[in-house]
Amino acid sequence: MSGTVVPLHKTPAPPDTEPGPNLTVVPEPAPAPVVPLWVRSGRALKTAVTHEHTKNAGRLAVRHSMYVIGGTRIVTRRTWDGRTGARYERLLRAAEAAGNYEVAAEWEERLQRFREARHRRRMDLLTSPVDAAKGLAVGTGAGIGTLVGLGVVLAIANEDVTDVLTPLMAVIELIRLLINIVSVVWGPAMKVGPLLALLALWSVGRKAQAAPNWVLPANVRNGEGEPITPSIVVKALRDLGVPALRNAIKEMGDAGAAMLGPIRIAGCGVEVDVTLPSGVSTVEVQQRRRKLAENLTRHEHEVFITLPEAARTVRLWVADSGALDEPIGPSPLVTDETMTADYTKGKAPWGQDLRGDAAALSLYQRHLLITGLSNQGKTVALRSLALWLALDKSVQFLMGDLKGVGDWAMFDGLASTLIQGPTDEHVIEVTEMVEGAVEEMNRRIQAPPGTIFPPLIVLVDEAQVAFMCPAKDDQKRPYGGSKANSRYFMAVRKIHNQGRAVNVLMWQGTQDPTNENLPKLVREGAHTRASLALGTESQARMALGDKAVDGGAAPNLLRPGLDRGTLVVASDGIAIPAGQSSITVRTHYINDDDAKAITDRAKALRDGVTTLHAIDRGEQRDELTDILSVLGDAPRVRTKDVLARLATLSADAYGTWSFINLKRVLDEAGAEPYKSDGVMVVSRDRVARALANRPDDEGPDASISHVD
Repeated sequence: MSGTVVPLHKTPAPPDTEPGPNLTVVPEPAPAPVVPLWVRSGRALKTAVTHEHTKNAGRLAVRHSMYVIGGTRIVTRRTWDGRTGARYERLLRAAEAAGNYEVAAEWEERLQRFREARHRRRMDLLTSPVDAAKGLAVGTGAGIGTLVGLGVVLAIANEDVTDVLTPLMAVIELIRLLINIVSVVWGPAMKVGPLLALLALWSVGRKAQAAPNWVLPANVRNGEGEPITPSIVVKALRDLGVPALRNAIKEMGDAGAAMLGPIRIAGCGVEVDVTLPSGVSTVEVQQRRRKLAENLTRHEHEVFITLPEAARTVRLWVADSGALDEPIGPSPLVTDETMTADYTKGKAPWGQDLRGDAAALSLYQRHLLITGLSNQGKTVALRSLALWLALDKSVQFLMGDLKGVGDWAMFDGLASTLIQGPTDEHVIEVTEMVEGAVEEMNRRIQAPPGTIFPPLIVLVDEAQVAFMCPAKDDQKRPYGGSKANSRYFMAVRKIHNQGRAVNVLMWQGTQDPTNENLPKLVREGAHTRASLALGTESQARMALGDKAVDGGAAPNLLRPGLDRGTLVVASDGIAIPAGQSSITVRTHYINDDDAKAITDRAKALRDGVTTLHAIDRGEQRDELTDILSVLGDAPRVRTKDVLARLATLSADAYGTWSFINLKRVLDEAGAEPYKSDGVMVVSRDRVARALANRPDDEGPDASISHVD
């Protein structure tokens, strides 16, 4: 048995003692395996090669070596261009590829003039040796004569005949001194000269970053914030993966920049028009937006491609790196407490376009539709337009919020009707609200020509809830859907068809547009169509229309969550650059507290509005009580406004009322209307007093309107 003997107790055993009852044997540890020297050397070499310091040193050596090679190539090409007509030939081919034959003819003429001048210079070289020899002989003789003449003058002045050769000897000594200096400097110059030449080539290559991308420094390799130059744009287009475009640029050489218009500063980025070569479609460039953005060292959302009026041309807008992720600042509605609105001539301050210019939208006689995925800022964008328009005291609102979480609660006391909730019952009430607006529209249409009507905005947020509502009325007509008997659908269509002429306008906000929750006839009836981020191109076409999407509109390329509040707008109510069918707007964010402050200012402009939160359908009504309720807190209200509010309260009971009906009820109650400042008004105190003094036997039942 091999091993070390260890005692069980503290009593040591003699070194030669055999294992016994009080002893145990602990095996000796196995010796460590012996690693061959070549294995250890290989591991050390592998660690050294793969170490980050080694990699960095390798990249450094390759980078600076490639700077010299790249600089040599650049200098050689510049020299070749200066000595030959290669530059003119490239520009000539570029003009031909672009189809600009007038410019091509001009470059051909310049090339011909260059060749003629070069031919004259070469012919002059044939006679230059003889001319040079003659000139040297004449010059030398004249110089010696001059020096001798100067020596004669000097000898006469000094009365020393030896001074005749003094100027000539001085020149000879100067020549000898120069020869000595050259002989001393020549050796070191021959050694230092090549180093200086290499340093110059390295400097040229370093300035042009003439090295593979993988060896460049990290900040250069990432290219974040790299300015957009013609060469960068040409390279990005060349590497786009379009064979016809690549071949055309290859023929053009460095003159591919001839495709580009001037690069203009545009807001937080730059803009450039690119005239594509023959055989290249604008669609091929549009479909490669992500690759083009990456070639320009930008993210996809930082490059926008649109189609200007010029044929075979794309307009590229390239944002400064990270600029679109910065907020645009507060709305003028928040910062300017004196701002008012003008429905007819004014424009709502909605946000900024990509250039950084203010984007304002005209709402005059335009139906509105805003779509987008959930939680992208649709309600805030729609609400900001309503907040501005509320500052025009002539505008009336009928509002239905089918989300019902209080996003429109600040319009309580400002809107004539405000229904909030997502249930089928709320959809029914919103539908009847829209149908009431249709009746008001018909009444206005039948009015005498030339009658001016105040704007009536019928606003429904989360309209997809109404379109998808399965509820039906007593006659089995569905409230939702897109059939001819669908009540909400048909009411919206009627307003779209005729409401604009009498200032009854339909505004809708909806999520995730599809044919089921946003029928085609409804979405195409809106004059202003705007979309936040969407999931697919087909949804973008539903939201904005085929023309806008074919022209470059791409809300499906916006980043959900990151581009919250950014809209693509197609409307004649906003300034859109010539040749484009849409514009991208970054809307101002107005939070609930600021929105409430704006509506408080709007309420101060009005006499007071009683907001209805439900639509009464077929109930028995107390006419005098209803009149008191619509008067609100104002001491007196014009009879015209009382009639309009009663019609809003219940179209069935009061929709056909005239001044005669109102006067009859008030006269019977002893609260007759009277004139104030030349107009007929109803006194709140008179109505309240008449209602309080009404005998019990003439209580509510005695003044009830029965509606079948």
